Amino acid sequence: MILKLISRFILWIFGWKFIGGAPDAKKLVLAIAPHTSNLDVFLGKLASWIAGTKTQIIVKKEAFTFFQGPFIRMWGGVPLDRSDTGTVVEDIIKLFNEKDEFILAITPEGTRKKNPEWKTGFYRIAVGAKVPIYFAYIDFATKTMGMDKRFDPTGDFEKDIKEIKDFFKDMKGYHRDKFAT
Repeated sequence: MILKLISRFILWIFGWKFIGGAPDAKKLVLAIAPHTSNLDVFLGKLASWIAGTKTQIIVKKEAFTFFQGPFIRMWGGVPLDRSDTGTVVEDIIKLFNEKDEFILAITPEGTRKKNPEWKTGFYRIAVGAKVPIYFAYIDFATKTMGMDKRFDPTGDFEKDIKEIKDFFKDMKGYHRDKFAT
C-alpha cells in the first residue's frame, strides 16, 4: 500500500497519470512499449506498484552476482541461462508452468533502438504457456501509462502482431525517433 501511494505521488509530481488497473489473470505476458530509454524501467516499476502487480523480468544469470543479485531479485529479476539461445522461450514457458502466479514484463521491440521488426519471443511465450498478453504502455507525449488491454493470442502470428502493433502505433517513447511499429 505504501509503495502504491509513493508511486502515485512521484507520478503526480512529474505530471504523469496511470490509467487502468491490475490485470485479471495470475499468469500473463505483459508486453510493454514503447521502450526507448532506461527510464522506462523505473516508470514501469512505479506502474506495477500502483496496479499492485508483482512483475518479473528475465535477466541473464551472469548479472546475479553476490552484490547485484539481491537488488535484481528485489526489482523482479529472474535469472535465466541464455547460453543456449535456442531454448530461451522453452525455458521461460517452463517457468510459467512451475508457478501459480507469474507476470512476465517484456518489451516486444527487444531493444531500445528503433526496430520495426519486433521480436517474436513474447508472443511465442504467451502461446506456449497458454496465457494472455496484456498491453502496457508508457506514452511520453501524453504522460500516461497503463495496463488496460487484454489480448488472447489466436496462434496466427501475422494477424495478431498487426493488432498488437496497431494498439501501440500512436504511442511516443522518450526518444520518439527510436520507436517504430
